[in-house]
Amino acid sequence: MTSAPVDQLADAMDLTGGLVAGVRPDQWGLDTPCSGWSVRDLVNHLVVGHRRFACFVRGEPAPSLDVDHLGEDAVAAYRTTADELLEAFRQEGALDRIVTVPIGPVPGIVALHLRLVEALVHGWDLASATGQPTSFPDDMVEQALAFTADSLTAIPPGRTPFGSPQPAPDEAPTIDRLAALLGRPVDVEAGAGRSVVLPPPA
Repeated sequence: MTSAPVDQLADAMDLTGGLVAGVRPDQWGLDTPCSGWSVRDLVNHLVVGHRRFACFVRGEPAPSLDVDHLGEDAVAAYRTTADELLEAFRQEGALDRIVTVPIGPVPGIVALHLRLVEALVHGWDLASATGQPTSFPDDMVEQALAFTADSLTAIPPGRTPFGSPQPAPDEAPTIDRLAALLGRPVDVEAGAGRSVVLPPPA
């Protein structure tokens, strides 16, 4: 197994990390497309996800979800835990062994792709909440979109962390179509080339 998938995850997490670093001090309490989550809640979710999946891959007990993992420096927490996760996935045989994640036992490579999708879609959430542009490569997002479309049918009922798929215009950027597939209502302004978050349907 090559290290290319891990390098791809590293790129995605780095791009989302740039969005984390771009959050202004007055934006941490803003709402996000994830119902009930502020920007800080969303970044904490990413950080604890990094830590938990690193533990899953290493076969260790995972930390609690119900704790603030950001401390005084959210950007440093994000970067440190992203590095921890990448180190776990780069262990010999990590992508081939079966690991138990919240949706059940999966090969390590599937766990990696789950984190890749998380980095992309929550990066979109963060960008939408804070007014930042996204710069995820289309080929990376297309791969994540195909993986997600195939995987949604295999997730046990009641275990999916995402909302029901929403419609997206054919001309929507790939990242918007991924966000819509995972429950984000989106629209695209004609010629603007950026996503606009719409309220959920009644």
